[in-house]
Amino acid sequence: MSESAKSGLQAFALALNKRLADDAARSNRNLIFSPVSVYAALSLVTAGARERTLSELLGVLGAVSRDDLAGSVRVLSEQALADQSQTGGPRVSFACALWHDKTRPLKPAYIDAAVKSYKARTCSVDFHKKPGEAAKRINAWVRASTNNLITEIIDPSQLCPRTDLVLANAIYFKGKWRQPFNEEYTEEDEFHRLDGSTVEVSFMQDDSRRQRIACHRGSAHGGFKVLQLDYEEGRKPQALYSMCVFLPNTRKGLPRLTDRIAADPDFVRKHLPTGTVEVGEFRLPRFKLNFSTGMNCVLQDLGIKEAFEEGKANFYDMVADDGPVRRLNLQEVLHKAVIEVNEEGTEAAAVTACRMKVTCQVDKLPKLVDFVADHPFAFFVIEEVSGAILFAGHVLDPSSE
Repeated sequence: MSESAKSGLQAFALALNKRLADDAARSNRNLIFSPVSVYAALSLVTAGARERTLSELLGVLGAVSRDDLAGSVRVLSEQALADQSQTGGPRVSFACALWHDKTRPLKPAYIDAAVKSYKARTCSVDFHKKPGEAAKRINAWVRASTNNLITEIIDPSQLCPRTDLVLANAIYFKGKWRQPFNEEYTEEDEFHRLDGSTVEVSFMQDDSRRQRIACHRGSAHGGFKVLQLDYEEGRKPQALYSMCVFLPNTRKGLPRLTDRIAADPDFVRKHLPTGTVEVGEFRLPRFKLNFSTGMNCVLQDLGIKEAFEEGKANFYDMVADDGPVRRLNLQEVLHKAVIEVNEEGTEAAAVTACRMKVTCQVDKLPKLVDFVADHPFAFFVIEEVSGAILFAGHVLDPSSE
């Protein structure tokens, strides 16, 4: 994966994280989503775009061409997201698929790109006359691709007579901590929410005296700490996975920290710990989150506009007969994600579906460092070699799914 592609993916991930985090915070909701899943689904859409529609998609995704984008996703799927479960490492699956109405066959060149670069399944369905059957097939693929963590992404009522194409990406991750937490040490304690209230939640604790933690000082209310927890590796791993918890020093510091993270595409990597430190008090809450959202407004704000516009979107390279009468445009981008973090490790999954219709620097660390995540924090599950952010989110209330 080229450096420009890495930078593009990271910039897209953090810009998306900022916008989704702001929206979730306004409604006091936890957040979990997969930047890589959204990126891959939109890349599959981009493979059939032309002219200004193509330029807008490439600009938001940070790629110079469709080939560059396809190459980036191919490297992600074959290396950064390679399954290691057979050799003792994390179980990872990454899949793409697309379903087209039987009256709208895909163009041969698009099939070639979807299958070769994105390893996508292509299926013919009857969206127009049998939407229930089509939704059933899509949701069966979703369940199989996420180990049943996500059971559906499409409701038959969402498939209108003008729906001609649905493209999707699914990602699943299950990894064990390199150093699991001892359940005997887990205790109930208070977690402080942004509104000043508290809630009793289960905090995992550790008897290890050293952890990978970085302390970053800032102006008043601007400091934060970063905890990095490694997952077990397989033999001869192609990828290295870890969870990174970005904990503001102040109880209400998460919104400001989210702004700082979004301002620099390389923020996460630059602020990771460089070694271990002696730990004093250490607590991290268990949490289980699920999140679903439509992404049209978010993606339009980021710069993907024409793709959604009837009569203007140009996906000429995608399906046969994409002329003035049956011109495609993006109708809706849907995303669902779930994650569970406990003493053993992490299990997470996400699905992104695109429905298309016709015109239609680190300071010196102190000797002892406390890390008490008893107030809202951000987290990222990353693959360290590529820099890819598999999952991102924030925890405002660990007691709420």
